[in-house]
Amino acid sequence: METSIITTGGRMTIPQRIRRKLKLKRGVCVVIIEQEGGFFVRPLRQYYESFAGILPHKGKATSALLEARRRNREQEESSS
Repeated sequence: METSIITTGGRMTIPQRIRRKLKLKRGVCVVIIEQEGGFFVRPLRQYYESFAGILPHKGKATSALLEARRRNREQEESSS
């Protein structure tokens, strides 16, 4: 179990061990999913991947979204 403090601005630092394990780097988008009694944070790419295959067109929409996000991430990394 890891702990973190929420600042007055609502920011929270994700512990380094978890960032490394999930390959979270500066600028990575995450999704925050609220559940009864709490929430969890997941990298956006994993969130989209969890929907792969549920559409009748064999995940083409998911693939397109993931590809667009990959291109955006490359642009973000090259401009930093």
